[in-house]
Amino acid sequence: MKFTKMHGAGNDYVYVNCFEERVDDPSALAIKVSDRHFGVGSDGLILIKPTDKADFEMDMYNSDGSRGAMCGNGIRCVAKYVYDHGLTDKTEITVDTQSGVKTLQLFVEDGKVKTVRVDMGEPILKSSDIPVVCESETVVDEPIEALGKTYRMTCVSMGNPHSLCFIDCDPSDFDLETVGPAFESHERFPERVNAGFIHVVDRSHTRVRVYERGTGETLACGTNACAGVVACVLNGLTDRAVHVQLPGGELFIEWNEQDNHVYMTGPAATTFEGVLEV
Repeated sequence: MKFTKMHGAGNDYVYVNCFEERVDDPSALAIKVSDRHFGVGSDGLILIKPTDKADFEMDMYNSDGSRGAMCGNGIRCVAKYVYDHGLTDKTEITVDTQSGVKTLQLFVEDGKVKTVRVDMGEPILKSSDIPVVCESETVVDEPIEALGKTYRMTCVSMGNPHSLCFIDCDPSDFDLETVGPAFESHERFPERVNAGFIHVVDRSHTRVRVYERGTGETLACGTNACAGVVACVLNGLTDRAVHVQLPGGELFIEWNEQDNHVYMTGPAATTFEGVLEV
């Protein structure tokens, strides 16, 4: 089976072109290819498929084999793949995902896609739709107990659930390895959660680390960056256009006041291509 290794700001996936290849058990394949010692090494698996709902379909699986609804960094790489491999010559495409059809704008340099702007849609703030166990309709700056400590969280879904907590320290000094799993599997999140910890630098810059459900810490999480900016605005901490610095690189996030959509702009890169025995 042919595959392509790609990453968006360090959030890396193995991509399979299902216009040419067939994958019978994507969950098992995701676990296999994600292993960084015995597999290809990645945060998961993304299948690029034909569909009658959009130009392409993105089918995404985490490294533990669970199916993901949406991946912001992954969808940018889908755009790069289909353009760079000649599956489209359009610089605006639509991609169907488990959280709906997304519209992407491709920025091309020397015949290759370098960056992509994604319309991520409207943020979901209703607690029952995220979902998060809560007595109120929304969760903004609400206390949560984890590992004997009280944190203040804001919850947002961008097609997948996110908890966002603001921290005073540099994220590199935060004990994500311990706190992240406690949030991911916390009883208040019936479908688990992607836990983001945000340090606000100023009104237009943040620094973030993320512990993703089904994967663990990743170098970048596009949906969490989007959810994080929404959380920042809801708490009055930043403007609506923010440069989000993650361990793997920077994303530019805009929460548009007119249409209520969140837009994410960031890089997409190909690492290598290969053939895997399955």
